[in-house]
Order: sequence, then C-alpha cells, then structure tokens
Amino acid sequence: MKQNKEKTNVMRILDQKNIKYIEHCYTNTNAISGNDVALVLGENPSQVFKTLVTISNSKIHYVFLVPVNKELDLKKAAKSVNEKSIEMVKSKELLPLTGYIHGGCSPIGMKKQFKTVIDISSKEYYTIIFSAGKIGYQVETSLDNLKKVIDFKLEDISKDVI
Repeated sequence: MKQNKEKTNVMRILDQKNIKYIEHCYTNTNAISGNDVALVLGENPSQVFKTLVTISNSKIHYVFLVPVNKELDLKKAAKSVNEKSIEMVKSKELLPLTGYIHGGCSPIGMKKQFKTVIDISSKEYYTIIFSAGKIGYQVETSLDNLKKVIDFKLEDISKDVI
C-alpha cells in the first residue's frame, strides 16, 4: 500500500538500518510548540521529545532531548557533559551546523554526530517520539532502536516549566 506521506532523511536512515518506527504526521495542523504537536497527535507530552542543540563555554556542541512539557536545565545539562556552562545555539546557526531548521531538528541525520544526552525520564516509556527532521513529521521508536543509529547517554537534564 502506497503512503502519501513523504519520507524524511531520518525515516530513510531508519529504513536503511531496518529499524522499526512509527511515523506521525501533523502537516495539516497549526501546531508549532512541542506541546501543540503532542496534543494534535493525541500523545502524552512526557513521551514527545524536543531536540535542543547547545554550545559550551569550551565551544563544543552538544545535543539534548527533553520532553516537550519540560525545559532543558542548563546547569544539569552542562554537568552531564562535564562542562562549566552551556547555552542554546542561535536559530540562524542551526541549519549550517546540523542541516536542520528550528522546529524540525532531529538527533538522527545531523551533518555531524554530536555528543547526545536524553532525559532520564525517557526510560519510563517503551518508545519516545521526536522530530523526523522536518516540521510536520515525527518518528516514534524505542531507545534500544535509537541506540543502533546514534550514541547517547541518559541523564537527569530537565526541569519543570515555570
């Protein structure tokens, strides 16, 4: 059966490695924030993760995945990668650095593989959902499957949104 959804690079990478995933599409919605995306997909916001790219005081880039209903705790994140401090990269730097635009950034298929940390809360779920590399598209897979594509560690790096 032919699907009318387009494949993203992330989906092609997962297909090449024979990794099972579920694709979620929200192109016909006005969803912008991660919470909006979780809502239109009918998914638990604690299971939908956003991909955040940072730069450290030593000029090293790191990628962090946190639930869309949480914030990245910059102090915890810096500690998790043995840095004094980190900050978010500027939106305009994202595309040349990763190959992705703000709102469509995936930990899979970046131009370069950066050290990646996923919030420890991801262990509570059989699968997690994150960007498929294009606004309007998400993929859902297990941490075990994700480990076959990217190297990451699990740490407590999130905090509640105030």
